[in-house]
Amino acid sequence: MRYSQYLLPTLKETPGDAEVISHQLMARAGMIRKVAAGIYDYLPLGLRVIRKVENIVREEMNRAGAIELLMPSVVPADLWEETGRWQQYGKELLRIKDRKDTEFCFGPTHEEVVTEIVRGTVNSYRQLPINLYQIQTKFRDEIRPRFGLMRGREFIMKDAYSFDLDDAGASASYEKMYQAYRRIFERCGLKFRAVEADTGNIGGSSSHEFMVLAETGEDDIVSCDACEYAANVEKAELRPSTTLASATQPLVEVDTPNRKTIEEVSAFLKVAATQTVKTLIVQNERKETLAVLLRGDHDLNEIKLCRLLDCNEIEMASEETVQAVTGAPSGFAGPVGLKVRIIADQEVQGLSDYVIGANALDTHFVGANHGRDFAVETFADLRQAQAGDSCPRCEGALEVWRGIEVGHVFKLGTKYSEAMGATVLDDQGQDRTLVMGCYGIGVGRTAAAAIEQNHDANGIIWPMPLAPFQIIISVLNPNAAEVLEAGETLYAQLLERGIEVLLDDRDERPGSKFKDADLLGIPLRVTVGARGLKEQCYELQNRRSGERAMLPMVEAATQLAAQVHSALNAEAGG
Repeated sequence: MRYSQYLLPTLKETPGDAEVISHQLMARAGMIRKVAAGIYDYLPLGLRVIRKVENIVREEMNRAGAIELLMPSVVPADLWEETGRWQQYGKELLRIKDRKDTEFCFGPTHEEVVTEIVRGTVNSYRQLPINLYQIQTKFRDEIRPRFGLMRGREFIMKDAYSFDLDDAGASASYEKMYQAYRRIFERCGLKFRAVEADTGNIGGSSSHEFMVLAETGEDDIVSCDACEYAANVEKAELRPSTTLASATQPLVEVDTPNRKTIEEVSAFLKVAATQTVKTLIVQNERKETLAVLLRGDHDLNEIKLCRLLDCNEIEMASEETVQAVTGAPSGFAGPVGLKVRIIADQEVQGLSDYVIGANALDTHFVGANHGRDFAVETFADLRQAQAGDSCPRCEGALEVWRGIEVGHVFKLGTKYSEAMGATVLDDQGQDRTLVMGCYGIGVGRTAAAAIEQNHDANGIIWPMPLAPFQIIISVLNPNAAEVLEAGETLYAQLLERGIEVLLDDRDERPGSKFKDADLLGIPLRVTVGARGLKEQCYELQNRRSGERAMLPMVEAATQLAAQVHSALNAEAGG
């Protein structure tokens, strides 16, 4: 491709609404163009990267035995009504009507549609297992679309759905997809972790998120420094304390004037935060009020608490509710004398003689002990994991990372198949409800995450498997016939060898060409100039390492092709 004939509108200035680096660089590199909030044009350079991701995904899905199809983007409401999601799904669901006032939605996900296909075409266990996938545009009406392709409203997604006769078959299908996802992100040249995750509103029994590791990631994940255990902090299991609590001090009320935070109280009383217990007054969606106890230096994991209480939502009680329950303003709540349910994190079970609020302004208790001073209904794992916690699988310690979710796999069970009557006959002639799994990859999000992980002050640094072009040839003076001819010759030789090349034949200053090459992030840059031609050489620069080398013109095409293939194999783990 010749730069002079290509639609590649690079920008010198960063758009004002571009907050994260991937959005900034994709806009500046002429890859995307905003049409509306969370909706983007994929310009030619950006589309080349999208197709790279899609091709890797498609090859690995096919290799795992999945079958590609294409379902409609616009889905009739009656399918969603069968599963109850038409009423349950929030405002993210874009609901539309046709000229006959028939209701539809622009599909954010396709469990209902694919289940309808299978229930109408698969009727025997002999047709199982089956896994159907598509690569398609989705729409979710995000309340605050931001970060470019990281959190858009319209986006490209690969979604797959497996159907099996029983749980054992569903687990085997899940494992196939799990391994396929590992290969996909390895082939994309990305550093990632597969982490245990909460199933959220998709439902199901278990799930894993595939997280690209990047400092700008939105999610916190933990992983063991000694084994393969990794989980989203919302899902991370924590090993219970083995310490046995034993009271040695009496309960004593003390004044703590104008001190109500853990930091203020522990400093005033000269005790470690680990020897304090905070009492959170919370309510679920049914407006049931309860007290949750946590060690002072720990944070509540609301998802774990919701799971324990079998509710959908937990929120901190209002100031009025706290006052009514405890008799004191926020910051002085404690479990002694409370008339509501008291639930505590398992770590509290191993504590004794600790500091708690005394349910009175500017007052705390020291020497508090559960069992003696108050009763706890349940001890459970209720806190967020943090760096240094013990691994629940081995003797290692947990590390905390920032991650960007690019893929998610779910064991759905029979949530959708049962609601929609998707059954087959087993070998005994009996009806069996199909057991499902679903598996998603954000295609554009994967491209954006690659930039978040691979960039510097000058621009993008593409992993070779995702690069829109593998080599850029910068012709320094295209008005000089011999220089342009040398660039054209190398360009043709590389194309013959199947290499993807961008020939920068523009009549621009060398500095401008080099800046654009760095911004675009193409892995290898070959400079063709009069000085090199005198020595019958081209200059090669590696975008990632910055290393430079001189290539003899007669060997250049062969050596460059070999470098591209070597980099493709190395970055994909081959």
